[in-house]
Amino acid sequence: MTAYRAATSEDLRAIVELEARVFAGAAWSVESVGDELACHGVTRHVLVAKEGDRLVGYASLMFVGDVGDVQRVAVDSSHRRQGIAADLLIRLLEEAARKGCRSVLLEVAADNEAALSLYRRFGFTEISRRLRYYPGDVDAVVLALPLDQPV
Repeated sequence: MTAYRAATSEDLRAIVELEARVFAGAAWSVESVGDELACHGVTRHVLVAKEGDRLVGYASLMFVGDVGDVQRVAVDSSHRRQGIAADLLIRLLEEAARKGCRSVLLEVAADNEAALSLYRRFGFTEISRRLRYYPGDVDAVVLALPLDQPV
């Protein structure tokens, strides 16, 4: 059974390792992940998904004013298609609403069909593209979700 909780500094190494497995050349550095964790509760909400002692997913939300920005949703390949990404996203959207966000934004690689499908299921719609944003000249699709309705 997957358990969800707020991330702590003790999760740093496991998150960095998951970053490398999931995002390869676009993975965040130890410093970037550390910065996310250091801002938890101030301008970030960082969650982990664990099965037993193993970290199998994590997600990060940045909130500034009335806008939330999903920074990361990552699930280990061995645990995909089990609803973990959706569970993490629900928790991020609920936190965004608690923080007073009126909308949530995110970016996703245009060739990441699984993620695009997930976000569209939640009602995110494309508002922009960043051309050749990711390694391999892959566009970033910028999506938005208004939070004027329950998650």
